[in-house]
Amino acid sequence: MFLALLVACNRSPPEPRPAQASEPPPPTSQEPPSPPPPPLVVAPYRFPAPARLIAIGDLHGDLSAARAALRLAGALGKGKNDEWIGKDLVVVQTGDQIDRADDDRAVIDLFDALRERARVSGGAVHALNGNHETINVELDFRYVMKGSYAAFNDFALDAPTALLERFEPIRRGRVAAFRPGGAYARRLAARNTIAIVGDTVFVHGGVLPEHVRYDLGRINAEISAWMRGERAAPPTVQDQSSPIWTRVYGSDNPLPENVCKRLRETLDALHVRRMVIGHTVQEGGINPACDGAVWRIDVGMSSFYRSGKVEVLSIRGDRVEVLRAARDSAPRAVAPPP
Repeated sequence: MFLALLVACNRSPPEPRPAQASEPPPPTSQEPPSPPPPPLVVAPYRFPAPARLIAIGDLHGDLSAARAALRLAGALGKGKNDEWIGKDLVVVQTGDQIDRADDDRAVIDLFDALRERARVSGGAVHALNGNHETINVELDFRYVMKGSYAAFNDFALDAPTALLERFEPIRRGRVAAFRPGGAYARRLAARNTIAIVGDTVFVHGGVLPEHVRYDLGRINAEISAWMRGERAAPPTVQDQSSPIWTRVYGSDNPLPENVCKRLRETLDALHVRRMVIGHTVQEGGINPACDGAVWRIDVGMSSFYRSGKVEVLSIRGDRVEVLRAARDSAPRAVAPPP
């Protein structure tokens, strides 16, 4: 990055007068140059294959749905203390934990707590950022339910007054929490947007060949740096073809062959076998496309969609299967379609 040189104003000086040691320097109307942003820090985003791997789709502010999915996965016990029972289980949640229902803070808090509990037990929890995480950091609250604002009231003074005054009082705690550099924006910044576990790449919307060429680590790092308040928002957060926004792999069934070709190109470049995505609700439940090269796992579990579905994707070596259950019932394994 090149910084522009600041040039002093070319003004005619006043009549010279003897300099005095105690005299302060003349005022200047020019601001000193801003310091350069910190260098991008690329966090690890590729992890070894575990014995058991579970993928969970969009949760959209529904704590009950989140717990039901985690219990179906074998990660949570049935008690009220959210005990991790998954041992070495690895869970990937593909983003959109917030908006559309009332439990936004509780869902984020749950997954952050489970990340530490799983780590102690030899497992892992990877919660990814989706487009609803990024639009909240942009302070776009179009999809926020009124009942979810109060949970962030304790942050209502943690932002510049000029910023807070642009918003209704009910929204100010959320503004302070999610603004770039805010407490919850920084927590989201600790998450990847794209992760590879074993031979599977996980992302909210989809990874395209151009994203691989740009570099997945760079995409993760740029979004996280913006959320920490260190850099301006990268184009990724609004580009409709970005990994958090694209619906190219999620909208059709079956997918056109030209889309499958792009998908296979992506997988080959990443040296993985499959992609798992959320973002686009699959009314018929979790399903594969392109001969199992992509799995679409957003089934509208949040109460917003009133589907009552609880489904997660299980990956054990070469075996991929869907686990389904009604709320608080025993899980049922569904073999993948031929």
